[in-house]
Amino acid sequence: MLITFKSHAAQDLIMMKDLAITLLGIIGKHMGERGVIMSEELPHAIKKLEAAVQDAKKVHPAGASVHADARDEDEEEPLHLGQRAYPFLDMLRASEKEGANVMWGV
Repeated sequence: MLITFKSHAAQDLIMMKDLAITLLGIIGKHMGERGVIMSEELPHAIKKLEAAVQDAKKVHPAGASVHADARDEDEEEPLHLGQRAYPFLDMLRASEKEGANVMWGV
């Protein structure tokens, strides 16, 4: 299932439901059929998500990967939270600058 995030300050962002649940959980929101992050909540939400990204970088430092001979050549390394959170963080930051709410729905 796909979730669409919308804000007047950014392009729509579509993501898988499991990632949306994770990111919303980090900022203290619960996934519902629809929801909103109010503009006044954005500074706190951004700080929480940035902290989670920093924690993820400690677990998956840049350049650290599985040895090539230990995995298939065609197999891609999975994206960690930091990489998956950046588009959402960009939307939150743009929305904060413009004082816009971020809404989501199925």
